[in-house]
Amino acid sequence: MSAQFSLTDAQQSLLDHADRFSREQLLPLAERMDNEEWWPDDVFVKLGEAGMLGVTIPEHYGGAGMSLLDAGLVLQAMSRWNHALALSWVAHDNLCANNIYNNGSEAIREKYLPRLCSGEWVGCLGLTEPGAGSDALGSMRTRAVRDGDDYIINGSKLYITNGPIADLCLLYAKTQPGLGSKGITAFVVETDTPGFTVAQKLNKMGFRGSQTAELVFEDMRVPAANIVGTEDQGHQVVMSGLDFERAMIAPINLGIAERALELATEYSQQREQFGQTISNFQMVQSRLADMYVWVETMKSFCWTVLAETMQLDQTQAGHGQVHARTAASVMYCADSCNRVLDNAVQIFGGAGYIWESEVNRLFRSTKLLEIGAGTTEVRKMIIAGEMLRGN
Repeated sequence: MSAQFSLTDAQQSLLDHADRFSREQLLPLAERMDNEEWWPDDVFVKLGEAGMLGVTIPEHYGGAGMSLLDAGLVLQAMSRWNHALALSWVAHDNLCANNIYNNGSEAIREKYLPRLCSGEWVGCLGLTEPGAGSDALGSMRTRAVRDGDDYIINGSKLYITNGPIADLCLLYAKTQPGLGSKGITAFVVETDTPGFTVAQKLNKMGFRGSQTAELVFEDMRVPAANIVGTEDQGHQVVMSGLDFERAMIAPINLGIAERALELATEYSQQREQFGQTISNFQMVQSRLADMYVWVETMKSFCWTVLAETMQLDQTQAGHGQVHARTAASVMYCADSCNRVLDNAVQIFGGAGYIWESEVNRLFRSTKLLEIGAGTTEVRKMIIAGEMLRGN
């Protein structure tokens, strides 16, 4: 696979554009979102108008027709200034819309993608359940039973990003019990369908304002025409999507780490102790140097894996080298982001321990990034498994 360690002029321009938009339009929302778990209702429409939705969706469906790396750059810039909104963006644009484009029928694409690309509708992914996290497929209890031209779905999903605000859910349910991680089918479900309920909105430690919920389905009737991919083969949709998802979660870490390094550097040049700024202290300089190296290596690894992954179609994902490298990218970036934030708060000292500070808001985000899209432990299992198979 080819390596890409620097951006083209067009990619740098896209990153700069997304950075300016996010700094001007999204940063002012961040404090209230964090304080109140508040969601700005019109923000996705604004993102759509700015051409920052449906980034990987062809223009025919209302998207921007750009690459996965381009989408990662947009996400990186958004994460610098409002990481909670960036998380909601990736759940909508990658986990839901991109998955529908890759696996949905033409009728499903034509019906739903334009609304998702414009921001008129918000999308979410319904996979994780109360008793099924890392073993999301094998432990799935949500059932879909065929009834004529429809399926009747009963069950629940937990920790669903965008759940309280979504208009469309890409939902996974068991259609053939007893087949372990197989016998699963993916459906597109409009959230105003009778039987679809937001059971509870969850109050989180970090990424506050990015709406998260438990969803419950009670005798919910969904047309068989809403199947995404092949009946009983939804595990293929999941596995193909997970590699793209992991490649796309890594830039959130990068954007957060970049902002933390910037804040820590500025603070060290302003804070005075013992008659001089703390930036003169070698131990502070050591921390800043470490943070810089971690951020730079995150860039190289994250961008390279995004460039490699965008060359694949969904049938090539879920196994082989890309399976290991996407897991490695998000694992390394999450671990490095944690270290960057730990050092940033140490440089801020007591000021960084205050809830209202921006660096504190960033620090509270780090743990989710070691859990979501497969925990660090699962990522290590994937990497080792592919290594031991000789891939």
